[in-house]
Amino acid sequence: MRRIVIQRPGSYERLQVAEGPEPVPAVGEVLIEVKAIGVNFADCITRMGLYASAKAYVGYPITPGFEVAGHVAALGEGVTDLALGTPVLALTLFGGYATRITLPRQQVFAIPRGWSMAQAAAMPTAFLTAWFALNELAHPRPGAKVLVHSAAGGVGGALVQLARIRGCEVVGVVGARHKVDALRALGAAAVIDKSSEPLWSAARRLAPDGFDVVLDANGAATLGESYRHLAPGGKLVVYGFHSMFRKAAGRPPWLKLAWDFLRTPRFSPLRLTSDNRSVLGFNLSFLGHRTELLRTAMTELLAWAEAGHIQPLATTEYPFDAVAQAHRDLESGQTVGKLVLRVE
Repeated sequence: MRRIVIQRPGSYERLQVAEGPEPVPAVGEVLIEVKAIGVNFADCITRMGLYASAKAYVGYPITPGFEVAGHVAALGEGVTDLALGTPVLALTLFGGYATRITLPRQQVFAIPRGWSMAQAAAMPTAFLTAWFALNELAHPRPGAKVLVHSAAGGVGGALVQLARIRGCEVVGVVGARHKVDALRALGAAAVIDKSSEPLWSAARRLAPDGFDVVLDANGAATLGESYRHLAPGGKLVVYGFHSMFRKAAGRPPWLKLAWDFLRTPRFSPLRLTSDNRSVLGFNLSFLGHRTELLRTAMTELLAWAEAGHIQPLATTEYPFDAVAQAHRDLESGQTVGKLVLRVE
């Protein structure tokens, strides 16, 4: 069995391939022969040593990775509802960058019909994040105007699709022209390409009375204006701070982090009540103990996938050993959809 190990935080060279013993499923567990692994921005922050849940739950050395797809290779005692060889996808909460992995049965799900291994591995984290943001926090009504930042990425693409299912009018924000068509294909009513037009003047044109929901993983770069462009009763959902790490050359950009920390808006409860607006935040990796909630979400998402209501995210595949290049490309901000490590 091979896995990617980060012995201590740092740049891309910290992603080392290591040999390990073959895992054996314990009672209630499933052994998966991994064929594809989803790559998330959280993996990059884990590599840098700045991801809070990585330090809280695991520490270093650590194997990153939140999602995999593959075939059932062995079953632990008590698991009787899966057959060997069944194609499955799974949630991992770290440890996913491996060629074999054992996981509790409740974290393993059947792959939707017609989906490839790469598409399946790209699904859980992005769609669960989007589901929690919309279903548990924002609750947009049909017809609501929803603004999605970084809408051509994994979570952004999932948010666009799930908001569309809820009957919302979705405006997606992208940072390059080559991302526009991909976002329209997911069902966005309008796309703002901030590389060719001013973001906030376009947002005001599309929603003169403000947005009912704004979903923002950028951080200091957009949070203040995202709040100011909410309609009365609107909700700002914060689930990341990606812009703080752009152009980081693989390492924590300490000066930029300090500057962005200082200019990150602080929201006063007094102001929230007078503005009639809400600010909500979450980190999916700190919700791993909510197994029933996550399983409920996955069940609903997979049913939508089977029915064709949601489509797979665009994927770009990398060989398992090219994990450093995958991280480098993801941090560039130029990718569309999800990046996936392919296990030969």
